Amino acid sequence: MNRRLLFLPVLFSGSLMLSACGSPTTSTASNSTATSAPPAIASVTRDLVVTPAVRSSLLDAAAAYHQLPPSDYVGLDPGTTYYAYDPTTNRYFAAAGLRPSSTSMAAQVGTQDDGAYNLFTRAAGTRTWTVYNDGLGGVQGTKCPLAVPSTVLKVWGWKSNTCYPPS
Repeated sequence: MNRRLLFLPVLFSGSLMLSACGSPTTSTASNSTATSAPPAIASVTRDLVVTPAVRSSLLDAAAAYHQLPPSDYVGLDPGTTYYAYDPTTNRYFAAAGLRPSSTSMAAQVGTQDDGAYNLFTRAAGTRTWTVYNDGLGGVQGTKCPLAVPSTVLKVWGWKSNTCYPPS
């Protein structure tokens, strides 16, 4: 009988320790990361790495906006692609120049002037980008088609109240 009395407290303590390891807080945190939630530091605007998947989604969105197939472009212009998350608006922002294929006259003509640069935004938790044509963004006196938050401009190293990368 003495053995049973000693065994119950050990069993109870062990159960408590195991249940603490599987607490709902741990489970919730891991689930939220898997659903493409905003970056972990949600109180600060962050400059993000442009992964191949993000690059592809931007190219697809821009091509659709310009009513051309993605194959009419060979990619995004190096050095002109930016990507950030702004917790204040709960939105992702991106900017990129398009590099036309040498076999697509439509893409070459479209990127010469006003179709050469695009701004993008999408709500956190969604996959669809809204595209804004900003080919004239570097020209004095032109208006930006999208109000990019000043915190995003700052992490990108852009001048205030602009919507085009520094030259």
